[in-house]
Amino acid sequence: MDAAFTEEQGEIRRTLRELLLKRCGPEELRAAVRTTAGHDEPLWRQLAGQLGLPGLAVERRHGGVGCGPTELALACEETGRFLLPSPLLATAGLVAPLIAALGTPAQQTELLPRIASGDLTGALVLPCASLPAALGLLGPPGADWAGGGRAGGIQARQTGAGRGWRLYGEAGQVLDGHSAGLLLVAARAGGYARGRTLLFVLRPGEVRGVRRARLTALDETRPQARVELRDAQAVLLGEADGDASGDANRNVNRDVSRDVNGGADSRVPEALARLGASVAAMLAAEAVGAADRALERTIEHVQAREQFGRPIGSFQAVKHRLADLYVSLQAARSAAYYAAWAAGAGPAAPDGGPRPSGGDPGDAGVALAQALETLQAVAAEAVQLHGGIGVTWEHDVQLYFKRAASDALLFGPPERLRARAAELAGLFAGRADREAVAP
Repeated sequence: MDAAFTEEQGEIRRTLRELLLKRCGPEELRAAVRTTAGHDEPLWRQLAGQLGLPGLAVERRHGGVGCGPTELALACEETGRFLLPSPLLATAGLVAPLIAALGTPAQQTELLPRIASGDLTGALVLPCASLPAALGLLGPPGADWAGGGRAGGIQARQTGAGRGWRLYGEAGQVLDGHSAGLLLVAARAGGYARGRTLLFVLRPGEVRGVRRARLTALDETRPQARVELRDAQAVLLGEADGDASGDANRNVNRDVSRDVNGGADSRVPEALARLGASVAAMLAAEAVGAADRALERTIEHVQAREQFGRPIGSFQAVKHRLADLYVSLQAARSAAYYAAWAAGAGPAAPDGGPRPSGGDPGDAGVALAQALETLQAVAAEAVQLHGGIGVTWEHDVQLYFKRAASDALLFGPPERLRARAAELAGLFAGRADREAVAP
């Protein structure tokens, strides 16, 4: 492993930080989260136009930059420093890779260039579960999280002549789901006994039966929404495009029907599991960036705040506490960088596109757990060392505390991430075997 960043990676980080320093100050941040979209749309277009941020990991042939998980993680570290509210995670981290992995060439050609240009944002609608569960970070990849049975989750049924799908159900806590122009919806199809989880493309502005409501969240910089579908028309991700011949349509529909009605089609859970390592690396890097900035602000405060005629940062007890936080932060940063490198360590694509997403989900889960715990520790100490002003709405440190608490609920808990990593590494296999044969 070469731990040094390339010149291009360093330029991405430097340029993004300089731009966010100018455009994402405390006042701009508070104004952005109160907009209808939940983020600064002109800034998002600028990030797309100048840096190609939404298309950072999209192949060049689709208008992207052609980078990989490492570059995405570096970008997330910088956005995390400023708590930037943006569709980066939902669009570039979740939706774009799934379209590239499962979409037909026609769907890729239609959607990926618009995503890469920043013209189209996306959201992944996952009913009945947390994002880490669907990504295989908390347990074996499977489809139970999509909502099985005759009720619950989101259900899909084919319309007459097998030329379309209708979705009904609802999902909560959809990241950026209230404003995304494209929804990738995970739904169950095929009935109770032979159900399968499939992904569907849905454009809320073009179909009826879609209701979206932004939720009141602990962390306003991470917008979430509830999505309700009432007989909404959708297109299967991977289905043949409409200009194919009738025979081709019939063949595709017959194949889909076979997959839905008893085939061993596990492409959606497998695709999400493959995506787990890169998404966990992005989230870990984002948490590291937030923790880094919170620690910087705390150090600045203790150097300026005086007590008993001297800065409180000169007291040995305060120095020790800050030193412990610094060590924890550097360890979390190293783990996040390694997870990002491992997620993109596959061979380069023949056409010059990005490396495929891979890596060990156990390593990524440990990195995410470390980063979440570090952010929680730094944010808690930041509030305490700031004293009374640390808990006021007017001060920015409370925003980092909310981000830490919210991320631990959305993407953790850390102990379950570590338990899954230990399971994948086989750390307790011997003990389990002994317990299984014990009288």
